[in-house]
Amino acid sequence: MDPKFVAGVLIYDNVEVLDFAGPFEVFSVVRHDDAPLITDPCAVRILLVAETAEPVTAMGGMKVVPDCDFASCPPLDVLIVPGGPGERTEHDNPAILEFLRARAPETKIIASVCTGAFLLGKAGLLDGRRATTHFMSIMRMRGMFPGVEVVQDVRYVDGGEIITSAGISAGIDMSLCILERLLGEDAARSAAEMMEYGYLE
Repeated sequence: MDPKFVAGVLIYDNVEVLDFAGPFEVFSVVRHDDAPLITDPCAVRILLVAETAEPVTAMGGMKVVPDCDFASCPPLDVLIVPGGPGERTEHDNPAILEFLRARAPETKIIASVCTGAFLLGKAGLLDGRRATTHFMSIMRMRGMFPGVEVVQDVRYVDGGEIITSAGISAGIDMSLCILERLLGEDAARSAAEMMEYGYLE
């Protein structure tokens, strides 16, 4: 069966684990209508994407193996951009910024979690937009991106083709929002129920 959509999740050294694993989990519990069991294959194709094919060391030391590198990454419907301590060095990585710029016109939704918004900002994708990030990085974001309306005290800011979320677990809320947009409210509610996660309460 064809996937309902293709989601790429960017990873890099010192990425925050739940920033990328939370959205991965949300998409991973989606099933086809005629194969609805959790033991059935996932209905979303999910790819971990990194600059190279080498394993990435996430925050806390978790080793993660990418599914593809930038050069071999197929077309995506959704691209998740997580944050974490590594963002502070990677937001000046020209390979990542060029990847984001190149994918933006052809991807339905690019969405950041936590300080992943800084990668989008450095790529110029947030100019003239409303956006948010982890509460501890709000002032840093305002200082670095004066052309962005930085919003605080929200879980996520839905800007249509670009969505930004606050810290860590807010990325799960945002990912459920993405599911609702692409597959409908029933799909989002079903994923939240499978994860025993409160949604649309």
